Amino acid sequence: MQQLPLGISQPAQPAFDNFVAGPNAEALTRVRELASGALDERIVYLWGEPGSGRSHLLRAAARANPSLVVADDVEGLEASAQQALFVAINEARDGGPAVLAAGGKPPAQLALRADLSTRLAWGLVYQLVPLGDEDKARHLKSLAEERGLQLSDDIVGYLLTRLPRDMASLRSVMEVLDRYSLMRKRPLTLPLVREALAEEILAGQPRSR
Repeated sequence: MQQLPLGISQPAQPAFDNFVAGPNAEALTRVRELASGALDERIVYLWGEPGSGRSHLLRAAARANPSLVVADDVEGLEASAQQALFVAINEARDGGPAVLAAGGKPPAQLALRADLSTRLAWGLVYQLVPLGDEDKARHLKSLAEERGLQLSDDIVGYLLTRLPRDMASLRSVMEVLDRYSLMRKRPLTLPLVREALAEEILAGQPRSR
């Protein structure tokens, strides 16, 4: 049985331009402004469940502004790291580097020292909402169009019900299907997609947490 060569490129580096905002457009705008120095507020805290995009935004902001103080998964910080973040927030309020932090819960519910939880709520606080199926479907079709492919609604529904639904995995899936379509010299149809999955060409693809 012929197998697809899995020369998959590395996933694109997290950036503002490749963040699919969906219902999180305002948070994206504010984080982008924070990173560029255009935001009056000096502290932004993001919270949301895994897969909501908070780590993507923190990495994008850090790449755009290396002087930015960035802290992800704050609920897991040890005492010394909590103290460092506490000091950084105080300094940000006094004109020091801005602070962008993120966690799985709103500030008041974090298992942190009380004075740090309070300071995380001093600035802007945004809950990041995971993308719904409609947003993911639009993104899949956009990725396909970039490659000159057309995805029918039945293919999109099939992919969303049978594959990891985080955005990095969906991008990897589209790259694999593009290569498979080229190798077979056939347009993407539901039978072709089923054939690709049946041959387990996606089994080794990385899955984002």
